[in-house]
Amino acid sequence: MEPIKSHNNSIVQKTICLILGGGAGTRLYPLTKDRSKPAVPVGGKYRLIDIPISNCLNSGLYRIFVLTQYNSASLNKHIKNSFHFDHFSNGFVDILAAEQTSGNMDWFQGTADAVRQSVRNFAYYDFDYILILSGDQLYQMDIEEVLTNHFEQGADVTIATIPVIASDATSFGIMKVNSDNRIVSFIEKPKMDILSEWSSEVSDEHRAQDKIYLASMGIYVFSRPALRALLNENPKAVDFGKELIPDAISRGMNVVSYAYDGYWTDIGDIKSFFEANIALAADIPQFNMFDNENKIYTRPRLLPPAKFSGVTFTNAIVAEGSIVQAKLVENAILGIRSRIDYGTIIKNSYVLGNDYFESLEDLSMPGKIPMGIGKNCYIENAIVDKHVRIGDNVIIRGHDNLEDMESEQYVIKKGIVVINKNAVIPEGTIIGFR
Repeated sequence: MEPIKSHNNSIVQKTICLILGGGAGTRLYPLTKDRSKPAVPVGGKYRLIDIPISNCLNSGLYRIFVLTQYNSASLNKHIKNSFHFDHFSNGFVDILAAEQTSGNMDWFQGTADAVRQSVRNFAYYDFDYILILSGDQLYQMDIEEVLTNHFEQGADVTIATIPVIASDATSFGIMKVNSDNRIVSFIEKPKMDILSEWSSEVSDEHRAQDKIYLASMGIYVFSRPALRALLNENPKAVDFGKELIPDAISRGMNVVSYAYDGYWTDIGDIKSFFEANIALAADIPQFNMFDNENKIYTRPRLLPPAKFSGVTFTNAIVAEGSIVQAKLVENAILGIRSRIDYGTIIKNSYVLGNDYFESLEDLSMPGKIPMGIGKNCYIENAIVDKHVRIGDNVIIRGHDNLEDMESEQYVIKKGIVVINKNAVIPEGTIIGFR
């Protein structure tokens, strides 16, 4: 992989990036049943991990570690197949897997603990700053600007922040910032009954939208001495938001806010994952996948172009290798190698696609449902995972009135029907709202 654009900023060259692979991802289950959160497909052809890595590469950061723990096999394979650097550069994207050692028999217990346990693997690199990112967020950010802001303010710690409304604020770390842009207090996931005490001065535009709370985006820059001191003096601390950041503020470190004003969403649960993906199919989405500068890098696949027959598309994204003979695809994403048969209608849904093509012999095998979606189906408010076999005349319809439930073939969460990976849905099946 060649450098994307020229960056001579010494701050960038003196920075190492750590991308946290996340925990078990229970809120994204069943998409995380067999894969880690950062390995979950997004936007039809990418993985969530591609987003933070691409932000780094577009900002001139080429020394990247990805910390993994749960269901990491597919993530490791994706990174190995996606990110290759020139032999004459010092760039890399390396996996740091959780491991038991003679001095520590525990797996990663939280964000701070993951960094603490991994320090020995990169301590010998030449760096002054450590950038810490999450592996399960959707955004486009000039990280070079964040690092420059950190340097110019003489910060020990920088936290990227974004204004949010009250209902979202209880899910994030919330802070108060003084006139010098310094963070003076921080609370992790405040309860609604005390939230009014944590409002901040924001722009008139944000105030008009009731976005009066400054939330942590889970994006941190630490100066090397500050991180070393915080980890050494808090040997039992496991989390940045709950423990290390409040300690940094209380001990008088210069903890500052980097106010971000672009699109950002945390892929926390099935609902947010679903909404973020469907939003990509809008005429002009807030997250721009069609950007000459801020490209999204992923595994290059030698796939044929998508092929269509008799289908009407309205606000749809279709990835390469797909064969679509449907009647209508509306507000939907069809992932790589998707196969949709005649007469089918797909609305407000994300079909993740497949990792391989079935042969013509397999497709015509008597009594076997082909991989993909059959004839005359109706699918709405659904996520269809990979390698699913859906027979003809199937109705799958999510709705807010549906109760959460789980079966062997599918799960319903917050009104979204998720068809499990490798599920087989027989002809004529009806799932969800009628």
